[in-house]
Amino acid sequence: MQKRVIILCYRKIIDARSVKQWDKLVFESTYLEFKMQAQNFSHGTAYTSYAELMRNVPNAQRITGMVTPSVTGYVQQLGSIMPDILNNIGRRFLTFSRFQLEIINSDINDKDKHQVAINFYSEPLIWHDTIDNYLLLSVHSPENQSSAENNSISTNLMQLQPYINISSLQYHN
Repeated sequence: MQKRVIILCYRKIIDARSVKQWDKLVFESTYLEFKMQAQNFSHGTAYTSYAELMRNVPNAQRITGMVTPSVTGYVQQLGSIMPDILNNIGRRFLTFSRFQLEIINSDINDKDKHQVAINFYSEPLIWHDTIDNYLLLSVHSPENQSSAENNSISTNLMQLQPYINISSLQYHN
């Protein structure tokens, strides 16, 4: 039987309405860094919003990459455990191997317009089954493969929810 190995992507959106402490820190840090970096591109122009800069200023797409280091320390605090995603018994279980910052909206002069997303990409997972709106998953690793030979592996049941996406799917024999 072929195994389905997937990588999940969780898109965490952070804006001025975010209430969790970690989210607020990321919001403040990314806005401050956005303001500093965007001023390099907006200098001598009337453009203050991220969208205007992207449409009208050459190389403005570099801003996201320049803002990304402002969240690296906060992401490291997570210890490679994906935030907000719980298994069926209420425990965080998904590990991530990489992340990507995305600036959704922002304005140098209006902090309330600042909105970012952090896309977290899970480690490879075996997708065993879908039960109603739950995914039955296990970690894709050599340890689980040797356990599978003994007909026993550790699994997690995770409810499907907004902002979770299967970003890749591979079939293995």
